[in-house]
Amino acid sequence: MRDANREKKDPGSMEPRVGNETERNCRYETPQSTGVRSGAGREAIVIEAPQVGDEATRGRRFLSRTVAFLSPSLLLVIWEILARWGAIDSRLFSSPSLILGTLLPLLRSGELLSHIAVSLQRIVLGFLAGAAPGIILGLSMGLFEPLRAWLMPLVSSTFPIPKLAIMPLILIVFGLGEASKVFTIGIGVFYLVLINSMTGVLSIEPIYLDVAKAFGASKKDFYLTVAIPGSLPMIFAGLKLGMGTALLLIVAAEMSAAQAGVGWMVWRAYDMFDIERMFSALLTLAVLGYLLATLLEIIERKVIPWKEK
Repeated sequence: MRDANREKKDPGSMEPRVGNETERNCRYETPQSTGVRSGAGREAIVIEAPQVGDEATRGRRFLSRTVAFLSPSLLLVIWEILARWGAIDSRLFSSPSLILGTLLPLLRSGELLSHIAVSLQRIVLGFLAGAAPGIILGLSMGLFEPLRAWLMPLVSSTFPIPKLAIMPLILIVFGLGEASKVFTIGIGVFYLVLINSMTGVLSIEPIYLDVAKAFGASKKDFYLTVAIPGSLPMIFAGLKLGMGTALLLIVAAEMSAAQAGVGWMVWRAYDMFDIERMFSALLTLAVLGYLLATLLEIIERKVIPWKEK
């Protein structure tokens, strides 16, 4: 009997054992602290979910950022070494040190900043002019099949036409001013955003559309509560592609009848065979592309917080 009584333990004196991971994440609290009703002398068991590898996630992010910084730096180092060894013709490809020697005076004088401001204004205006109607029309084509059947052949037939091939027509219609440059960028952005927005709506599970119809959703509700939230990832994919296309087209747009801009700098440096100045302008375009893509990613994380999860 003594052994039997010795083996009996008071439930109120239970202590968590140090065992496997599940047991380590269990703790025993009194009913007053947990708000759980139980009998006298009993305690409520609260199971805490183990933390999922936050440190591993931070480590992966740090590694990816480090690689993203080192990859272009390594390319510049190799370029400089090859130029100094004579493995490449520095008259044609120059070297990072010579390009930097040309880039810094352009920055200090403010000339490069003024060209960046002009090009950035054209890029933003053209991007907005192409993205806004592309999103609206893409969502409409995804939601309404008759509209998609009517417009899709036009989109499929005009999208493959190179935008540079219609530059003469754009100049005839819009003239040599800013409108022609903004339209050239906008038409390139428009198709990419439209197609991705439409694809995003078509990829939404039909059950969500059926539920909206069952609850009597209006056309406005279909746009705001079904189409836009469900297609946001594809919309942002189209916006990223459109931004890259805008940077490609700004050079072509500024090569004709422009007096300022980063694209004009590239063309002018080519005429003067100023290789360092030309590479300085190209490097500026690369930095602009990286900054604009990063800005879109930040906006995407704010607008679509569930995407990373």
